[in-house]
Parts: sequence; structure tokens; C-alpha cells
Amino acid sequence: MTSRLLAFCGSLRAGSTNAAVLRTAALVAPEGVTVTVFEGLAELPHFNPDDDVEPLDPAVVVLRSAVAAADALLISTPEYAGALPGSFKNLLDWTVGGMEISRKPVGWINASATGGARSAHDSLGKVLGYVDALVVDAACADIPVARRDVGADGLIADPTIRSHIADVIQVLAEQP
Repeated sequence: MTSRLLAFCGSLRAGSTNAAVLRTAALVAPEGVTVTVFEGLAELPHFNPDDDVEPLDPAVVVLRSAVAAADALLISTPEYAGALPGSFKNLLDWTVGGMEISRKPVGWINASATGGARSAHDSLGKVLGYVDALVVDAACADIPVARRDVGADGLIADPTIRSHIADVIQVLAEQP
């Protein structure tokens, strides 16, 4: 199995547990599966449909090229004020015009230690439906991660959490 997964963190916070989940995902991916964490969220300009024309902002070109090159997408995002974080929604808005997400398998990990982020994931599902992404229900998981689960290296060492993350990656990687 060879698969390229592109991972998106919905948080810009340095100590984000969502980012720790995705960094850990890159380490626990099965053989033949590469998980690359997208690092350009903060560089994206505010979405404006008038700007969704050639020549595109270089950060948008990087985003759309990365999505196009991926076989599947993995998302881990917190909930801010009852919805998706604005910067992450902005990223999703930039994917609409390019249509690189259309029919691409997508999964997500809800890392909320309190079981929250339901509204964010409902919003995410709505947006992904709008861009015709293929949401893989079996690759959408609640995997609670507390701050204490994240080591000084920014990774999750707990074998149970790592195993659950690896399971999500496996399901995504097996998508046609």
C-alpha cells in the first residue's frame, strides 16, 4: 500500500493538542503511508472570491498543489466559539475554487479531551459536503488527548492513543 495523506491542523496555537495528534500520525503511519502536515495555514490571505483568479497568491498555490498531490486528507481541529476556527475555515474557503478536494477521501480526529468540538465537526462536515469531499465515516474518530498526553517533544507517547491514530490512518490509506 502506498498512500500520501495530507494533514491539516485547525489551530495555530503553538501547544495545540490537535497539532500533536497530526505530528504523531506522521510517526505511526503504517509502512508505505506518508503523512505530511500542512504548515501554511498562517500564510494564507483572507479569502475573497475576487482574488480567486490567476495569478493566485503563492500561499494558495502551495495549498491547492498539496491537496491535489495527496491521496487523502486528515484533519484535526478544535472548536472556537462554537464553530471552526476562522483561520481554518479560511483555508477551506480557498479549496472551493480549485476543486482539488472533490471526491478526495477525508477523515478527522476530534482530539478534545472533554468530548467537545461537536459544532466544529458538524460545520466541517457541512463544508466538506459542499466541496464534494468523500468523508470516510470510519476515519472520523473521537480520540481524547489531554495536554498531559503531549510530551515536551510535541508528540503523544501513550500507546493506546497512538494505536487509535494509526487505525484512522489505516482506514484512510485503504480508500480507493
